[in-house]
Amino acid sequence: MPRAIISPSVLASDFGQLTAECKRMIVGGAEWLHMDVMDGHFVPNITMGAPILSCVHKGVPGIFMDCHMMVSEPEKWVDDIADAGGAMYCFHHEATSNPFELIDKIHKRNMKAGIAISPDTPSTAITDEAGGAADMLLVMTVYPGRGGQKFLDRCVPKVAELRARFPDKDIEVDGGVGPKTIGICADAGSNVIVAGTAIFGADNPTSVIQELKDAVNAAQARSTK
Repeated sequence: MPRAIISPSVLASDFGQLTAECKRMIVGGAEWLHMDVMDGHFVPNITMGAPILSCVHKGVPGIFMDCHMMVSEPEKWVDDIADAGGAMYCFHHEATSNPFELIDKIHKRNMKAGIAISPDTPSTAITDEAGGAADMLLVMTVYPGRGGQKFLDRCVPKVAELRARFPDKDIEVDGGVGPKTIGICADAGSNVIVAGTAIFGADNPTSVIQELKDAVNAAQARSTK
């Protein structure tokens, strides 16, 4: 099983102190930072883009920016995100008709490639071939681009289905994940955990990051018995 990775969602941070917030997460034990890029077309919201990512990359040396591209025509933004320092380019299955060509383009820019699926998309939409070519698979546990949603536990079986087909692949969950919901995500086989308010809004983010990581490690230990 791939190792536990916690990727705090920067969307829940104080954007007025974005670089400081990212540094705070890394000091607290986060390895990745989850950057939600929304274009107002694929989802009904607009957030950060390449100029902001570039500033963060310059201000936080060595940062691994896990870029979740909630955008139409994800092919258009690969070069911009790569130039801004993106490390993972995770596009939505629903937004492209040629995942193989897109994955190849991402890899040519020395980024890892991820495929995300929204709550109404079955995990089987990710074929064995496409999933095998990607570096990470992301299961959304809320609808992308809409704030204040509750965790959708009906999405969790998709994690288990993907883990069964891709035992060595990074599988990420994103949306409403925190100490109360980490257990079922980890037990289903997710190893990359995105959490926003649960971490950024905590009195002790370091302890929450460790709690989430411990839950993944415990679930993996149980699965190998």
